[in-house]
Amino acid sequence: MIFERKIYDRLKEWKESAAGEKALLIEGARRIGKSTIVREFGRREYKSVLAIDFNDASDVVKEAFDKYLGDLDTFFMILSTEYNVALYPHKSLVVFDEIQRFPKARQSIKRLVADGRFDYIETGSLISIRENVKDISIPSEERKLKMYPMDFEEFCMALGEDRMLEYIRDRFEKRKPLEEGLHHKAMLLFKQFMLVGGMPKVVEKYLSSGRNFEAADREKRDILALYRDDIGKVDRAYRSKVLSVFDQIPAFLSRHEKRVRLSNLDGTATFPAYQDTFFWLGDSMIANECFNCADPNIGLSLNEERTAIKCYMGDTGLLVSHAFDEKELAREELYKQILHDRLSINEGMLFENAIAQILAASGHKLFFYTHYNEEKHRNDIEIDFLIGGGKIKPKLYPIEVKSGKRYTTGSLRRFTDKYSARIGGAYIVHTKNLTVTDDVVCLPAYMAHLL
Repeated sequence: MIFERKIYDRLKEWKESAAGEKALLIEGARRIGKSTIVREFGRREYKSVLAIDFNDASDVVKEAFDKYLGDLDTFFMILSTEYNVALYPHKSLVVFDEIQRFPKARQSIKRLVADGRFDYIETGSLISIRENVKDISIPSEERKLKMYPMDFEEFCMALGEDRMLEYIRDRFEKRKPLEEGLHHKAMLLFKQFMLVGGMPKVVEKYLSSGRNFEAADREKRDILALYRDDIGKVDRAYRSKVLSVFDQIPAFLSRHEKRVRLSNLDGTATFPAYQDTFFWLGDSMIANECFNCADPNIGLSLNEERTAIKCYMGDTGLLVSHAFDEKELAREELYKQILHDRLSINEGMLFENAIAQILAASGHKLFFYTHYNEEKHRNDIEIDFLIGGGKIKPKLYPIEVKSGKRYTTGSLRRFTDKYSARIGGAYIVHTKNLTVTDDVVCLPAYMAHLL
């Protein structure tokens, strides 16, 4: 089952503007559909596509990179013969799939791009992890593009809800609420997205089984097992720490603050000691890191505080299966409870993770903000996410996520008062319909991808 993915337009942009000068490197977590979309792109946009999967490439293919890069006529003849694919100058795409398995192919990109006969796309998981690149020269003739699990829009397109998406966008642009019945339908779509997630194989299983959450859950657990296998292959110096943090992500997110507290892992742990751990989880795109911004302003990265971090799962559907074992899901009918707003304890964790996933897929680097009140001995301002925007005069946009029907806005108001000159607007993402109160826009969750 081939799903429509928004990254396809980015591939077309690369082909039209840079393919003759740079290869395209698509990075992303395992099982998000990199190989599928690239091969489909090659099939539609080129006369032929030759795809090498380095998980099972033959010795003949690998030896060609060792022996014949100085004789590209012979090199391409070997590849064409081995894969029984005719190659046409300027009309063929060559795909290096799972390139982290064979770094020498990545190093060859410089010579192949300079040759100019064909276009090249590389795909892989964990590509920039130190173990996979330490022995090669990274080619400058390479443009990187990050790919994420299916976002809410792509999930709705898979469900055939294109018209609903058009209606949601129209209402967002006009700052008008949806008709109430359609609002409830849109929220039901969002909850399905939250529970199923955006891994294409999981979505495919969900649809082919008649929207069965248990069938989707089994597929998600297979992916989580693959992630654990990947963790088992990292450097021994921090392998156990990566596994420990990975296992604790649901526990961190189930707390009110959702910040990583290393004392829960090890009473003597320090962030410098866990630096490689968070690097690995973030760089593999298994997790989305969210750093505290000590002085919120345009250029959020300039003021990030890397010792204060929230760690979200890259896919919210995987978080559901990671947080609950199969017996819990079956015995408590947790999918049904979450779908119908009967599980308030854990829904906030899933809701906020879904918004983090959507913002990350939209190209936002994730930041949060907290302010500790010395007199009250507690945080009196907590902002879930900060994003920047505006082309002429860039401004800050604080975002608060509220999964419950009743909530307070005091923290957001204090933040907007404190940094009023820097703020272009404020948002609350909640489960209710769209409303605008003073300078705060309260958006239903199904509009978060439009921010």
